[in-house]
Amino acid sequence: MAVSREPILKRCRYLGISPMVMGISKQSNRNPGAGNRRKVSEYGMQLKEKQKLKFIYGVGEKQFHHLFEIASKMEGKAGDNLIACLESRLDSVVFRMGLALTRREAKQLVTHKHFTVNGQRVDIPSYRVKEGDVVALYEGSRDSAKFKEVVEQTADRTVPVWMEANKENFSAKITRLATPEDLDYEVAAHLIVELYSK
Repeated sequence: MAVSREPILKRCRYLGISPMVMGISKQSNRNPGAGNRRKVSEYGMQLKEKQKLKFIYGVGEKQFHHLFEIASKMEGKAGDNLIACLESRLDSVVFRMGLALTRREAKQLVTHKHFTVNGQRVDIPSYRVKEGDVVALYEGSRDSAKFKEVVEQTADRTVPVWMEANKENFSAKITRLATPEDLDYEVAAHLIVELYSK
Protein backbone atom coordinates (compact mmCIF):
# COMPACT_ATOMS: atom_id res chain seq x y z
CA MET A 1 0.00 0.00 0.00
CA ALA A 2 1.36 3.42 -0.94
CA VAL A 3 1.98 5.77 1.99
CA SER A 4 1.73 9.53 1.54
CA ARG A 5 4.42 11.35 3.51
CA GLU A 6 3.31 14.86 2.50
CA PRO A 7 2.18 17.04 5.44
CA ILE A 8 -1.62 16.91 5.74
CA LEU A 9 -2.12 20.66 6.19
CA LYS A 10 -0.01 21.41 3.10
CA ARG A 11 -2.02 18.91 1.03
CA CYS A 12 -5.32 20.31 2.35
CA ARG A 13 -4.24 23.82 1.35
CA TYR A 14 -3.29 22.66 -2.17
CA LEU A 15 -6.58 20.79 -2.69
CA GLY A 16 -8.64 23.62 -1.18
CA ILE A 17 -10.23 21.59 1.63
CA SER A 18 -10.54 22.34 5.34
CA PRO A 19 -8.33 20.26 7.68
CA MET A 20 -11.55 19.59 9.65
CA VAL A 21 -12.63 17.23 6.83
CA MET A 22 -9.60 15.08 7.68
CA GLY A 23 -10.47 15.16 11.39
CA ILE A 24 -7.72 17.66 12.22
CA SER A 25 -8.70 20.72 14.24
CA LYS A 26 -5.60 22.79 13.38
CA GLN A 27 -6.22 25.54 10.88
CA SER A 28 -3.55 26.35 8.34
CA ASN A 29 -2.16 29.91 8.21
CA ARG A 30 -3.49 30.72 4.77
CA ASN A 31 -6.88 30.32 3.11
CA PRO A 32 -7.37 27.02 1.27
CA GLY A 33 -6.22 27.44 -2.31
CA ALA A 34 -4.62 30.87 -1.64
CA GLY A 35 -1.44 31.60 -3.58
CA ASN A 36 -2.43 29.31 -6.43
CA ARG A 37 -3.07 31.98 -9.07
CA ARG A 38 -2.16 30.11 -12.24
CA LYS A 39 -5.03 29.41 -14.60
CA VAL A 40 -5.92 25.73 -14.32
CA SER A 41 -6.83 23.75 -17.43
CA GLU A 42 -9.98 21.65 -17.64
CA TYR A 43 -7.88 18.49 -17.25
CA GLY A 44 -6.12 20.08 -14.25
CA MET A 45 -9.47 20.73 -12.53
CA GLN A 46 -10.65 17.16 -13.19
CA LEU A 47 -7.39 15.73 -11.85
CA LYS A 48 -7.54 17.93 -8.74
CA GLU A 49 -11.07 16.71 -7.92
CA LYS A 50 -9.90 13.10 -8.24
CA GLN A 51 -6.85 13.79 -6.06
CA LYS A 52 -9.10 15.46 -3.48
CA LEU A 53 -11.31 12.37 -3.07
CA LYS A 54 -8.34 9.98 -3.09
CA PHE A 55 -6.65 12.06 -0.36
CA ILE A 56 -9.75 12.44 1.85
CA TYR A 57 -10.56 8.70 1.83
CA GLY A 58 -6.94 7.51 1.75
CA VAL A 59 -7.32 5.25 -1.29
CA GLY A 60 -4.79 4.51 -4.03
CA GLU A 61 -5.29 4.90 -7.78
CA LYS A 62 -6.05 1.23 -8.46
CA GLN A 63 -8.63 1.02 -5.66
CA PHE A 64 -10.19 4.33 -6.68
CA HIS A 65 -10.52 3.26 -10.32
CA HIS A 66 -12.09 -0.04 -9.21
CA LEU A 67 -14.67 1.88 -7.13
CA PHE A 68 -15.40 4.12 -10.11
CA GLU A 69 -16.07 1.06 -12.29
CA ILE A 70 -18.51 -0.27 -9.65
CA ALA A 71 -20.19 3.16 -9.42
CA SER A 72 -20.64 3.43 -13.19
CA LYS A 73 -22.43 0.06 -13.31
CA MET A 74 -24.90 1.11 -10.58
CA GLU A 75 -28.20 2.83 -11.35
CA GLY A 76 -28.16 6.63 -11.27
CA LYS A 77 -25.36 9.17 -11.73
CA ALA A 78 -21.86 7.69 -11.65
CA GLY A 79 -20.52 10.66 -9.62
CA ASP A 80 -23.16 10.31 -6.89
CA ASN A 81 -22.64 6.53 -6.82
CA LEU A 82 -18.88 7.04 -6.41
CA ILE A 83 -19.49 9.23 -3.34
CA ALA A 84 -21.86 6.56 -1.93
CA CYS A 85 -19.21 3.85 -2.50
CA LEU A 86 -16.50 5.89 -0.76
CA GLU A 87 -18.72 6.83 2.19
CA SER A 88 -19.88 3.22 2.64
CA ARG A 89 -16.30 1.99 3.26
CA LEU A 90 -16.06 0.61 6.79
CA ASP A 91 -13.20 2.94 7.79
CA SER A 92 -15.24 5.95 6.64
CA VAL A 93 -18.33 4.75 8.55
CA VAL A 94 -16.24 4.32 11.74
CA PHE A 95 -14.89 7.87 11.30
CA ARG A 96 -18.40 9.26 10.73
CA MET A 97 -19.66 7.43 13.86
CA GLY A 98 -17.12 9.40 15.92
CA LEU A 99 -15.17 6.31 17.03
CA ALA A 100 -11.92 7.53 15.42
CA LEU A 101 -10.33 10.97 15.31
CA THR A 102 -9.22 10.68 11.67
CA ARG A 103 -9.88 8.35 8.73
CA ARG A 104 -6.28 7.10 8.98
CA GLU A 105 -6.88 6.13 12.60
CA ALA A 106 -10.20 4.50 11.61
CA LYS A 107 -8.38 2.41 9.01
CA GLN A 108 -5.89 1.21 11.63
CA LEU A 109 -8.59 0.43 14.21
CA VAL A 110 -10.58 -1.61 11.67
CA THR A 111 -7.41 -3.55 10.71
CA HIS A 112 -6.92 -4.38 14.42
CA LYS A 113 -10.41 -6.01 14.52
CA HIS A 114 -12.07 -3.49 16.85
CA PHE A 115 -15.34 -3.39 14.86
CA THR A 116 -18.14 -5.74 13.86
CA VAL A 117 -20.64 -5.61 11.00
CA ASN A 118 -23.91 -7.40 11.86
CA GLY A 119 -22.13 -9.14 14.75
CA GLN A 120 -19.20 -10.45 12.67
CA ARG A 121 -15.69 -9.00 13.22
CA VAL A 122 -14.34 -7.34 10.07
CA ASP A 123 -10.69 -6.29 9.61
CA ILE A 124 -10.89 -4.91 6.05
CA PRO A 125 -11.06 -1.07 5.94
CA SER A 126 -12.40 -1.10 2.36
CA TYR A 127 -15.31 -3.42 3.30
CA ARG A 128 -18.47 -1.80 1.90
CA VAL A 129 -21.41 -1.66 4.27
CA LYS A 130 -24.93 -1.91 2.87
CA GLU A 131 -28.27 -0.39 3.79
CA GLY A 132 -29.56 -2.05 6.96
CA ASP A 133 -26.10 -3.12 8.22
CA VAL A 134 -25.24 -2.46 11.87
CA VAL A 135 -21.66 -1.40 12.58
CA ALA A 136 -20.58 -1.66 16.22
CA LEU A 137 -17.51 -1.52 18.41
CA TYR A 138 -16.42 -5.04 19.40
CA GLU A 139 -17.56 -5.87 22.95
CA GLY A 140 -14.00 -6.60 24.12
CA SER A 141 -12.90 -3.10 23.05
CA ARG A 142 -15.73 -1.14 24.72
CA ASP A 143 -13.98 -0.82 28.10
CA SER A 144 -10.81 0.49 26.47
CA ALA A 145 -9.66 3.91 27.73
CA LYS A 146 -8.68 4.75 24.14
CA PHE A 147 -12.26 4.59 22.86
CA LYS A 148 -13.69 6.44 25.86
CA GLU A 149 -11.19 9.24 25.19
CA VAL A 150 -12.03 9.31 21.45
CA VAL A 151 -15.79 9.45 22.15
CA GLU A 152 -15.21 12.43 24.47
CA GLN A 153 -13.14 14.24 21.84
CA THR A 154 -15.66 13.60 19.05
CA ALA A 155 -18.78 14.36 21.13
CA ASP A 156 -19.50 17.51 19.11
CA ARG A 157 -19.09 15.75 15.74
CA THR A 158 -22.39 15.56 13.84
CA VAL A 159 -23.47 12.05 12.87
CA PRO A 160 -24.62 11.95 9.22
CA VAL A 161 -28.36 11.69 8.51
CA TRP A 162 -27.83 8.43 6.60
CA MET A 163 -27.04 6.49 9.77
CA GLU A 164 -28.79 6.02 13.12
CA ALA A 165 -26.14 6.20 15.83
CA ASN A 166 -26.51 4.66 19.29
CA LYS A 167 -23.79 6.34 21.38
CA GLU A 168 -24.43 4.21 24.51
CA ASN A 169 -24.08 1.01 22.49
CA PHE A 170 -21.14 2.26 20.35
CA SER A 171 -23.09 1.24 17.25
CA ALA A 172 -24.81 2.69 14.19
CA LYS A 173 -27.33 1.38 11.68
CA ILE A 174 -26.97 2.37 8.03
CA THR A 175 -30.41 3.62 6.98
CA ARG A 176 -29.49 4.57 3.41
CA LEU A 177 -26.48 5.26 1.19
CA ALA A 178 -24.81 8.67 1.39
CA THR A 179 -25.41 11.34 -1.26
CA PRO A 180 -23.21 14.35 -2.22
CA GLU A 181 -25.63 16.62 -0.24
CA ASP A 182 -24.67 14.77 2.97
CA LEU A 183 -20.96 15.62 2.68
CA ASP A 184 -19.13 18.17 4.82
CA TYR A 185 -16.92 19.26 1.93
CA GLU A 186 -17.51 20.34 -1.66
CA VAL A 187 -16.67 18.07 -4.58
CA ALA A 188 -17.50 18.24 -8.27
CA ALA A 189 -17.92 14.49 -8.87
CA HIS A 190 -19.00 15.10 -12.50
CA LEU A 191 -15.43 16.25 -13.27
CA ILE A 192 -14.10 12.85 -12.16
CA VAL A 193 -16.65 11.11 -14.40
CA GLU A 194 -15.51 13.29 -17.33
CA LEU A 195 -11.86 12.47 -16.55
CA TYR A 196 -12.45 8.70 -16.59
CA SER A 197 -14.70 8.76 -19.64
CA LYS A 198 -11.97 10.22 -21.90
